[in-house]
Amino acid sequence: MQGKLSEIDIRSILQLIALGQRTGELFVEAYLPARKYGLERYGSTDPGRSWFVFFNNGQIVYATDALNNRSRLKDYSRRYQGEAILTRLMSGSSTALNVSEYEYLWLLLENRLLTPAQSRSIIHGMVHETLFDLLSLHQGSFSFATGPALSPQLTALDISSQLTRMMKQVQQWKQLYPYIQSPEQCLAIADIARLQGLLSNRTFSKFSGFADGKTSIRQIARYLNRDMLTVARAIYPYIQQGVIHLSQPDFQEPGFGVDSKVFSSYSRYLTPSTQSSTIVCVDDEASVRETVQTTLKPHGYAVTAIADPVDALNLIIRLQPDLILCNSGIPPLDGYEMCSMLRQSKAFRCTPIVLLTGKDGLMERVRARLVGATDYLTKPFRESELLMLVEKYAGLGYAKPSQSVTLLADPPDDRLQIERTDASSASTTPLN
Repeated sequence: MQGKLSEIDIRSILQLIALGQRTGELFVEAYLPARKYGLERYGSTDPGRSWFVFFNNGQIVYATDALNNRSRLKDYSRRYQGEAILTRLMSGSSTALNVSEYEYLWLLLENRLLTPAQSRSIIHGMVHETLFDLLSLHQGSFSFATGPALSPQLTALDISSQLTRMMKQVQQWKQLYPYIQSPEQCLAIADIARLQGLLSNRTFSKFSGFADGKTSIRQIARYLNRDMLTVARAIYPYIQQGVIHLSQPDFQEPGFGVDSKVFSSYSRYLTPSTQSSTIVCVDDEASVRETVQTTLKPHGYAVTAIADPVDALNLIIRLQPDLILCNSGIPPLDGYEMCSMLRQSKAFRCTPIVLLTGKDGLMERVRARLVGATDYLTKPFRESELLMLVEKYAGLGYAKPSQSVTLLADPPDDRLQIERTDASSASTTPLN
């Protein structure tokens, strides 16, 4: 099983593996989004990062990036005081470079430097952060190869429950935009006096060790045994106030395939004004147009909804949208005809076009494919269905700054122990 992520998303791939109770490994390779970020010479076939996920009877047993980056294991073992020992093990042998992260984990377990429970916790964390990356991915390719299960095996995670958890985290993470963009961003203190006034001495001392400009959100999550969303939410108000500064992720690390000159060009596009995608919705039903707008605009998408298909063609040509949603049955120019016409233009040959239809039969699906439609959505649809489909084809959006601050009103159960003094109260409360 292999293909492109423009044809099938990661979630569907994992669900197929679970349903088939497959044993083997999934390889996923990211592509740099050339059209969206203006990197013309790095086209859609230019490889970026890549990952492996290992399965046994439809369950996940381990996940890692293709670089065999053992520094990740050092980060996780730090919480169990095993970092120094692991560093000695890795540097003490001429064959150390050929030893995988997974083998080193078992070596620590066999030498009783980690307990089975600690080892399972590390693997769970590795799987969760890999799934977070993969479910955030929209450009790339994949291949699944059946084979013997990874051995020895310490744990197995149910795909369905992991998908539910991580899809929720991915959606919630996007609401932190534009202040927090990537878990690879590193923290630095921008206003030390203000931060000291907001935190207790003990908390400031601990936190300032992380905010060195070199430690990423992802690493902090590993050190503290918290998920990345919890850490991001904890630092969010300080970034919003300008007390903490976040640097862009370092795309010069091996596996991203981008040199420094390209990165400087790439990073210019990581801003709210240019990253948000443009969506055009063509539908004669006012309720559908309203649903599309109210669902997508809070997530940062620039949405234009229009009823007349003829006027819509002129609008589409002018706006050059990232995604077109079109009713399949609007007279005098229905969605099938509009899709066929747009596909004849070089400018819209690769633009995702999703047909909105009230029918869900085989003939409608075949007809949609014949005219070049990318996908279809059956009406009536839920807001979550629409949002997931748009995220699949139009990428990440941004939440409005005024809406983002409400996230802290619904803290997760798993608390990160950083304190702040609320501006409207003298009391100090845990920040989540």
